[in-house]
Amino acid sequence: QVQLVESGGDSVQAGGSLKLSCAVSLYTPKTCAMAWYRQAPEKERELVSSIGNNGVTFYTDSVKGRFTISRDYLKNTLFLRMDNLKTEDTAVYYCAANAATTPSLPCRWTWGQGTQVTVSS
Repeated sequence: QVQLVESGGDSVQAGGSLKLSCAVSLYTPKTCAMAWYRQAPEKERELVSSIGNNGVTFYTDSVKGRFTISRDYLKNTLFLRMDNLKTEDTAVYYCAANAATTPSLPCRWTWGQGTQVTVSS
């Protein structure tokens, strides 16, 4: 079973930067997409950014120009570079992978445990 382990969450001041990492524990010969979600207290989980197998990226409007998603295909690791952080970016950030352990199987979403990002003013 695919497991995702996030790291890089921390407490920073507004205007600061962080880089989140998500390591995929199992080789996945078929990855349809990977993404970062976040959930702030008392709010629903929201999609922050995603990257397809073709490299096409998506960013939610509130992070455009500040966050950058990337993948290291050799190390099977997903990153989220976050610059000019704002207090409203405070949330638990979750990595998600839409992948299959064998090429013949359909992709399915797997989630990490989350990493806390706290931005103070």
